[in-house]
Amino acid sequence: MTRTYAIGDLSRRTGVKITTIRYYEQNGLMAEPERAASGHRRYDGAALERLGFINQARELGFDQASVRELLDLGEDPDRPCAAVDTIAQRHVDAIADRIEKLTSLKAELERVLNACASERVGECRVLQSIGARKAI
Repeated sequence: MTRTYAIGDLSRRTGVKITTIRYYEQNGLMAEPERAASGHRRYDGAALERLGFINQARELGFDQASVRELLDLGEDPDRPCAAVDTIAQRHVDAIADRIEKLTSLKAELERVLNACASERVGECRVLQSIGARKAI
């Protein structure tokens, strides 16, 4: 007999919230599970592994579209992994871009903060700088 897991068990084993598991089912990242006679969801070991993979990929910052692509690629273990490498490199490039932008934002905020020698909010350079930014 194959071991099955209730949704709460799956949640505890993977650290993924129950609502998130249901969300993944609705969006096709997780297959709709079988139901027990009581109507409760029952997941098998493959679902546990898949959810673990999804969770790890999301923790690494992959968006849902990339996770879906990786899952699809993983269905054929004999395929060359060039497509996987392309997805991973795309993600690395996006991370590098975010780091560059965050570094720039940090430097700007530090500059404004260092220029703020005011003791009154009405003269605060930080607030003035934020207020001076134009809406995009």
